[in-house]
Amino acid sequence: MRVLAIDDAGPGVTLQDGGRHGYLRFGITAAGPMDPLMFATANRTVGNPLHATAIEVSTGGLTASAPEGPLGLALISAGFRATLDGEALPTACALTLEPGQRLAIRAGSTGAWGYLAVAGRIDVAPVLGSTATHTRSALGGLGGRGLRAGDRIPVAEARMGDGAPQRLLAPWLARDPSLIRVVLGPQDDYFASDQIAAFLERSWTVSPRGDRMACFLDGRPLTHTKGHDIVSDGVAMGAIQVPGNGLPIILMADRQSTGGYPKIATVIGPDLGRLAQVQGGSPIIFSAVSIGDAIVARRAEAEALQRDIQREPMVRTDFPPEFLLNVNLIDGITDALA
Repeated sequence: MRVLAIDDAGPGVTLQDGGRHGYLRFGITAAGPMDPLMFATANRTVGNPLHATAIEVSTGGLTASAPEGPLGLALISAGFRATLDGEALPTACALTLEPGQRLAIRAGSTGAWGYLAVAGRIDVAPVLGSTATHTRSALGGLGGRGLRAGDRIPVAEARMGDGAPQRLLAPWLARDPSLIRVVLGPQDDYFASDQIAAFLERSWTVSPRGDRMACFLDGRPLTHTKGHDIVSDGVAMGAIQVPGNGLPIILMADRQSTGGYPKIATVIGPDLGRLAQVQGGSPIIFSAVSIGDAIVARRAEAEALQRDIQREPMVRTDFPPEFLLNVNLIDGITDALA
């Protein structure tokens, strides 16, 4: 068994799988990845099941190494800066992490979450059938907490990658994060038609105070016609509550199981990832679609994940002096003139 050693990890870096399903009636939500499409693509790249355990990296960043043998990895993010021994990597790449090398992942100018999938099986004990980390309830992962420096993640059935890093070409990950599709309801009748129109026509700003539990929006508040309290009912990932202050709250992967505010709309499944990737301070606009449209979008996403992920070798564009000093740039010319 090999290990992936965590040399450094910022807040919000966790182990996630496809989620802990079937326990909502007991007050336990699924957790799982904030960006399901990016998560599944990373797993598929290394030949794992789409819902296999992988590392979700927040803007807090991560540094990792493979002290006990090489590990094949796939790294996919929406704009993070990643390096292998100081050499820049693409935002979507496959690589082999060799002993003695260090992989560093840091926040970039865009994106809020990245995924590091290991070729093999991350061997941690499931809790209620899942390894997904839900930190608020201390379930899953490594003792129900985020990863931190000194953690050693066991990898069973480890496989090597293809050697030198390769850029991944997965066009389905090129998504517009500013436009988020929603299905209205289930409590859109708590809002007058002009308020529903305002919800869809206004540009909202994602607040920096969001986390895995919820995305908070700033903007001109909405008003209710039937009050801002309902009998608490179950909430899905993507449900958009409007509390008394009129500012929408979008419930995400670590949401609570029930809520008592009216829900004006629900983000469709294929757009949950693009919403999660919006950094604080950035604008978004909602677009209402039908349930039929949402189903078509979900099927298109599933079909995209069946396509081949093309790879291309990385082309070096930076040549520091120490690299050039080790390369004989004129030997061929000298031999030709001799």
